[in-house]
Amino acid sequence: MQARRMARELALLGLSQLSEKPKKLQELDLDALLQAAVKTLAAEAKDALETASDELKRGSQRLVDTDLVATDLESSRAMVDDAIDLTQAAINRLAHALEMPEFIQMTNQKEVRAFAMELLTNTAKHRAEVDDILETAMVAWQLKRLARIDRDILRIAVVEMDYLGTPDRVAINEAVELAKRYSGEEGFRFINGVLKRVVDRHAGGSGTAPSGTPAGDRLENPSA
Repeated sequence: MQARRMARELALLGLSQLSEKPKKLQELDLDALLQAAVKTLAAEAKDALETASDELKRGSQRLVDTDLVATDLESSRAMVDDAIDLTQAAINRLAHALEMPEFIQMTNQKEVRAFAMELLTNTAKHRAEVDDILETAMVAWQLKRLARIDRDILRIAVVEMDYLGTPDRVAINEAVELAKRYSGEEGFRFINGVLKRVVDRHAGGSGTAPSGTPAGDRLENPSA
């Protein structure tokens, strides 16, 4: 895994443990944040498995009780399908949690930790401005209504583009990869669309993006 990709994942996991208004940026402890993130991932997996189990029981009982009415069958199948999706999400969360000790050991490189802290501190410092940028790019949606993980993926991408000089195409591609790993099934498509609109607004507004990179050089994610 590339050093910067590892750093982005570290920063994302760290952000998930910060309050919306961190008190002192200089007191951010990456190791403590990551340990908390492991506990959070495990807790989320446990909750998802419990919910999936309840949904399976409900769907199974409904199938037993039904008189084979088509609508009841469809509803029961939907419950079972939802339970399967929840179980898969839980398995993914558990896999991430189990990978974390080895992952953290691999990220003890100075370059990785330095970039992760740069992302963390800039995202925390510029959160208000970044959120304003994202709000203007949302269509019929509000940033606060998104899952926390999706908000943080979007924030990191905007910070990279507008404050750290990462090319737009790279920032969008990396955000999409993070979303595929941590977000919901459709999350990466939504995140890709929002970030494209962010770039389009920068290009249309002044011809030059905030970081000084000419708008014409800022490419959208070609894979979406």
